[in-house]
Amino acid sequence: MSQAAVLSLDSIAFERDDNLLFSGVNAVLESGDILQVEGPNGAGKTTLLRIIATALSPCAGQLLWRGENALRHRQTYLQNMLFLGHLPGLKQSLSPLENLQWWRRVHPDNSAFDSLEVLSQLGLRGYEDVPCYTLSAGQQRRAALARLLVTEAPLWVLDEPFTAIDKQGVAALEALLVQHAGRGGIVVLSTHQDLGIANIRRLSLTNMAQAA
Repeated sequence: MSQAAVLSLDSIAFERDDNLLFSGVNAVLESGDILQVEGPNGAGKTTLLRIIATALSPCAGQLLWRGENALRHRQTYLQNMLFLGHLPGLKQSLSPLENLQWWRRVHPDNSAFDSLEVLSQLGLRGYEDVPCYTLSAGQQRRAALARLLVTEAPLWVLDEPFTAIDKQGVAALEALLVQHAGRGGIVVLSTHQDLGIANIRRLSLTNMAQAA
């Protein structure tokens, strides 16, 4: 393993209902890496991201953060990681501003950027104080992505972050990922989007259930 490795997936495997979903998944990521997880529907992309987020445990292999088992040092690991799932993860009765303020209280180790300015940058000017259930799917996605602009976590784990956003939003999010990597951060994401990011790394999963 490289001495510069920050995040390592070491022979990760996962079973669902006694069926092997994937096995032998390996990756070594260093500061500045962006990894796109690819594969057909049902191959386990979301499952792998949830393993990286420690929401699931692998049936074999280990997840290492700076050379230490992430599950054994979960609290420290989670302090360095931001996970955004496929769903926006918003409290629908709250506004984008209230959702962001709540998240920042739960995660106090975040930047000093003003919440209103962050939402404005994401195209939500004028929608900061309306309930999220009144927003379009794209606007809700932007409200969820606001966390990326305020977190100081070096590791971003993003499941389909480009869902429901337009071309302008895609370009802005790509730029944000590149900026994060340029600061030494790491991004692991799944997406069906063809990304215009240079030097992006790829990890392909095979649907072992269909291949069997």
